[in-house]
Amino acid sequence: MKTIKGPAIFLAQFAGSEAPFNTLDNLCKWAADLGYKGIQIPTWETGLIDIEIAAESQTYCDDLKGKVNSYGLEITELSTHLQGQLVAVNPAYDTLFDGFAPDAVKGNPKARTEWAIDFVKKSGTASGRLGLKSHASFSGALLWHTMYPWPQRPQGLVEMGFKELAKRWLPILNHFDEQGVDICYELHPGEDLHDGVSFERFLEATGNHKRANILYDPSHFVLQQLDYLKFIDYYHERIKAFHVKDAEFNMSGKQGVYGGYSDWQDRAGRFRSLGDGQVDFKSIFTKLTKYDCDVWAVMEWECCIKSSAQGAREGAPFIQQHIIEAAERSFDDFAGAKPDDDFLKSILGI
Repeated sequence: MKTIKGPAIFLAQFAGSEAPFNTLDNLCKWAADLGYKGIQIPTWETGLIDIEIAAESQTYCDDLKGKVNSYGLEITELSTHLQGQLVAVNPAYDTLFDGFAPDAVKGNPKARTEWAIDFVKKSGTASGRLGLKSHASFSGALLWHTMYPWPQRPQGLVEMGFKELAKRWLPILNHFDEQGVDICYELHPGEDLHDGVSFERFLEATGNHKRANILYDPSHFVLQQLDYLKFIDYYHERIKAFHVKDAEFNMSGKQGVYGGYSDWQDRAGRFRSLGDGQVDFKSIFTKLTKYDCDVWAVMEWECCIKSSAQGAREGAPFIQQHIIEAAERSFDDFAGAKPDDDFLKSILGI
C-alpha cells in the first residue's frame, strides 16, 4: 500500500490581484507557511503558468518546477477545468460559457471547441515536461440539459451524445497517453460525466481508454445523495486524483437535490470547509490507502459560510491528521513463520 501524499491545496479559489495571492512566489510562500506540501495549479491563471510557453520550453518548465520546489512544495497537477468545460458545450449554454473563452473565439462555438481541445493538449505537454502523472479537468456537457427526462429524451440521444463527447476527447486522451499523463475528470453536476454510470458510458465510448480516469471529490456525491464510499470500491483503479472537499445535505420539506434555485447558503446541499460538513474522511482515506491509490490529497475550498482564510488555515492540519502511514508489515508477523510444506501438510493431514 502507498501512503497518500499531502497535504496540498488547489490555488484556483485563492489566486487574485492582492498579496499574498497575486504571484506564484507569494502563493507558494503562503501555502508552505500554512503547512501545505503541494499545489494544484489552475492553467487559466496566466500569472501562475503560461501554458503556451510551457508546452514549448523544457527550460521554462524546469524553472517553474524549481521555483515551486524552492518553497518545499511539489506541483500535484495542472488543472484545465474551465478549458475542459469548453471542449463540449451545448448551445443552450453558449452565452454563459463564452465567459471562459478568449475574446478571439467568443460567439464562435466551433472555434471555441477547437481552441479548448488545443489548449488542453498543450496542458498535457506541459504536464509531461513538469514530470506530472495526472491532470485535472472537466468533461464538458452536451447532454446535461436533458439530465431529467422530461420532455422524454428521443431514443438514441444519450448514445449519440456520448459518442460525440468521446470523439472530441479521444485526440486529447491519445495526446496525453504520449506524454504519460492521465486525465482525471472531476465527476461534477453540470458535466456529462457526473457519476459512476455516466463515467462508464464515457469509458465505453472511448474504448476503455487507459488515460480516462477520475478526480475523486466526495462533496459532489453528497449533493447527489450517491454512496461515495461504495464508489471507491467500484472505481478505485481509475481514481488518480483526489479533491478533499466537505459538504452537507440537510433534507427539508421545501427543497431537495435540485435546490429550488436557492443561493448556496440556503440550499439543502451545500459545500463546507473541511470538518464542518458530513463527509466521512476517515473512511475515505482508509479506502484509498487500502486500494493503493497513488494520489495527492488536495484541498479544494468552496464554503458559503466560512472565510477562505480560515478554511485554508484549517485545511492543512485536517488533511495531515487523516493521512494514513501505510502499514509495511502485518501486525501479527511476530506469530508467523516461513512456509514449510511438510508442516502445512501435517496441519491438513495429507
